[in-house]
Amino acid sequence: MESTLGLEIIEVVEQAALASAKWMGKGEKDTADEVAVEAMRERMNNIHMRGRIVIGEGERDDAPMLYIGEEVGICTREDAKDYCNPDELIEIDIAVDPCEGTNLVAYGQNGSMAVLAISEKGGLFAAPDFYMKKLAAPPAARNHVDINKTATQNLQILADCLDRSIEELVVVVMDRSRHKDLITEIREAGARVRLISDGDVSAAISCAFAGTNIHALMGIGAAPEGVISAAAMRCMGGHFQGQLIYDPAIVKTGLIGESKESNIERLKSMGIEDPDRVYNAEELACGETVLFAACGITPGTLMNGVRFFGGGARTQSLVISSQSMTARFVDTVHMFNNPKYIQLN
Repeated sequence: MESTLGLEIIEVVEQAALASAKWMGKGEKDTADEVAVEAMRERMNNIHMRGRIVIGEGERDDAPMLYIGEEVGICTREDAKDYCNPDELIEIDIAVDPCEGTNLVAYGQNGSMAVLAISEKGGLFAAPDFYMKKLAAPPAARNHVDINKTATQNLQILADCLDRSIEELVVVVMDRSRHKDLITEIREAGARVRLISDGDVSAAISCAFAGTNIHALMGIGAAPEGVISAAAMRCMGGHFQGQLIYDPAIVKTGLIGESKESNIERLKSMGIEDPDRVYNAEELACGETVLFAACGITPGTLMNGVRFFGGGARTQSLVISSQSMTARFVDTVHMFNNPKYIQLN
């Protein structure tokens, strides 16, 4: 899968990032997302595969493109028999967020990126559009920290695993009212808190890289993005746990579903009998082969954002593979209209 699709999935996230970056700072988050979706879908439909969107632009709404269940790729065309040999057909599940952090793009803030994860059919958890309690940590803390422990306990465990003091740890938390008590506990334990307004995929995977000065992600964010984060952490051997949040009273900022009871029934209809189950990275991204790709839209901890120059642009992407056990940073110059020079930095 990696040798067949590796370069092409990089181009998928690059095209989404390039399209969205043109709307950076213009205050139009919906447009920034819409153009990213269009660009991502167009590039996907030129890949020799049969892909199925399992996490996309809306589970129950009327999203016109990259909606849950949409099939993408050359081999989904009506005349696919003219293009695809059944014996060579690659069938994959795809989780996408063409513009993770739409508000970040709209207001010219750091941390937005185009992301996707792929695996063979059935290899990614089809998360409902609920919220998810998340815990991400470096590989050294894998299976030592636990989402069922308190933040104070996990910080001590993390400090021991990393041979640091708690005071040296930085924990990323989304700036939401639901996290007031969590933030207070982290600070009282002695660790430092980095609050973010959006974009917790970047925060989760940053935990796996030394030098980012991010040592954990804690708190509640969107469930679909949790699966994408888990795919990346699975590839890197990092720690990730997620637990679905189905009670609107816990989230406080709105949750699809009218009540806790109706949400539980909805989960059962999706085959999720234990709504309180804690999933690890290997369960959320269970495929034999998992690939993750991201491209910076605005500057971030891991990647530069899109940099335009006369006649072209430069992007930086990250592709992580469970197959080759690699994390590759890809720097690409895109030449549009006979550029007079190539932007180096």
